[in-house]
Amino acid sequence: MKSEYKLFAVVAGFLLGAAIVYGFWTQADSPVHRPEWIGVVALLLSFLLCTMCGGYFWFISRRIDLRPEDRADADISEGAGEVGFFSPGSYWPFGLALAASMAGLGLVFWAPWLIGAGMVAVVLATGGLLFEYYTGSRRSAEH
Repeated sequence: MKSEYKLFAVVAGFLLGAAIVYGFWTQADSPVHRPEWIGVVALLLSFLLCTMCGGYFWFISRRIDLRPEDRADADISEGAGEVGFFSPGSYWPFGLALAASMAGLGLVFWAPWLIGAGMVAVVLATGGLLFEYYTGSRRSAEH
């Protein structure tokens, strides 16, 4: 986790510096000598988000053993093994993307009925993806 929190710290530092430079630059370039607050606030909120993520990774890195990625003397073979389980033939991610696109189109055209239908479809597709291996033909025989 050390590499992750260091990466977020670098990005957070860049965003803070960019917010400061952007604020002074837009203030100097403005005819009324005021900064453009939307950009400054967006950069500051991005800085805070990266700081929160980096702080979480830093907090976790102190409580777990060093992973092979975090050690300079680690061998490549130490990181080998199973990463996780990924469904080989699931159609639910496509349905989830379609539902999110429907909700996004509703936001773009400000159609409350399409936003609502899209959000319901997102919840249903998320449930389908989550419970895919607990129901239907993919259910294991132990249940």
